[in-house]
Amino acid sequence: MSGHGRPEDTTVDAAGLTLGIVCTRWNAEITDQLLERATSAAKACGVADPVVVRVAGALEIPVVAQQLARDLDAVAVLGAVIRGETAHFDYVCDSVTAGVTRVALDESTPVGNGVLTCDDIGQARARSGFAGSSEDKGWESVVAALDTALTLGELRRL
Repeated sequence: MSGHGRPEDTTVDAAGLTLGIVCTRWNAEITDQLLERATSAAKACGVADPVVVRVAGALEIPVVAQQLARDLDAVAVLGAVIRGETAHFDYVCDSVTAGVTRVALDESTPVGNGVLTCDDIGQARARSGFAGSSEDKGWESVVAALDTALTLGELRRL
């Protein structure tokens, strides 16, 4: 992995790999930004045409990610789950995290997790790669998935 500092300085040479990106439509202000940053990261890493699939919400991510993981070298998942006044937040976060982890292990395909779990919209904005953001989870999830796919490729050649 090359680069230090800002997320956009960190890339891998993933030319020749295939990538799927699953992104929710819920909380579109945040998820559209995550998706823009994820596709920019893919291009910076040499993946010109990632397969992008939009889903309704976070609970729909794992099953779509699983299908992509069966067909592609790496997957990144993107969404924004923002805490409300009920326990629904905890159930959704736990289900999505367990689901995407299971997909990665069951399919032996890396899944970069860019699903934000935040207390409020301000936290989500700070993690989604807007100008002035402290983090860039769309970018980071793609680079992590591609980096892991490269590592798995090396291990499979041993």
